[in-house]
Amino acid sequence: MADIKNTQAEPVESNEAVDRVTGFWQKNSKNILIGLAIIVVASAGIAGYKHFVSGPKLEKANEAIFRAESYFRMDSLQVALNGDGTNPGFLKIMDKYSGTPAANLSRFYAGASYLRLGDFKNAEKYLKDFSTDAVQVNARAKGLLADTYAEQGKKEEAAKLYLEAAQAFEKDEFNSAEYLFRAGYLYESLGKNKEAIDAFRQIKQKYPRTERGFEIDKYLARLGETE
Repeated sequence: MADIKNTQAEPVESNEAVDRVTGFWQKNSKNILIGLAIIVVASAGIAGYKHFVSGPKLEKANEAIFRAESYFRMDSLQVALNGDGTNPGFLKIMDKYSGTPAANLSRFYAGASYLRLGDFKNAEKYLKDFSTDAVQVNARAKGLLADTYAEQGKKEEAAKLYLEAAQAFEKDEFNSAEYLFRAGYLYESLGKNKEAIDAFRQIKQKYPRTERGFEIDKYLARLGETE
């Protein structure tokens, strides 16, 4: 599959469009997940501090997720999910330490791991169950869930969720612009040019200095939008 960053200006068929969007994940997932890990672990630390009164159960849960997250960072995703025989993985942490921040965070990691492994149904399942008040992490989780929809051919659902992800934490210009681009590209592949133009225009207006902002005029032009 071609990387969507290398998309050409010429018109494309709808199947090619979704291939370019979904192919991005397969080519860039490891780096994306490592970056996400840093953000999510920081969030988990804050949550853990707030719930420290939970006592030994919380401490054990935090220790368990720290070990599982170490495997995640090493790209040992099956071990991160299922454990190493001594330490539990994300799936066991969700069950054994139910109700703790670590159990909730394990849903995010499990979803991200399954997405990396190409198991999009399980990725969708766990990402749907994850929730957080941290706006940046919430935006990333929505973006990953949109990736699972796109990989399964649920293009309209993916496009809508990419828009939500873009709006969830607009200060993150790089990712917000990227999510808007993916939404616009999917809408274009569906023949929904009005929605595609709207998404591309938002990039031009809000994020003109991002990589997507620099190249967005050519995508608007092929939809008949010129200044």
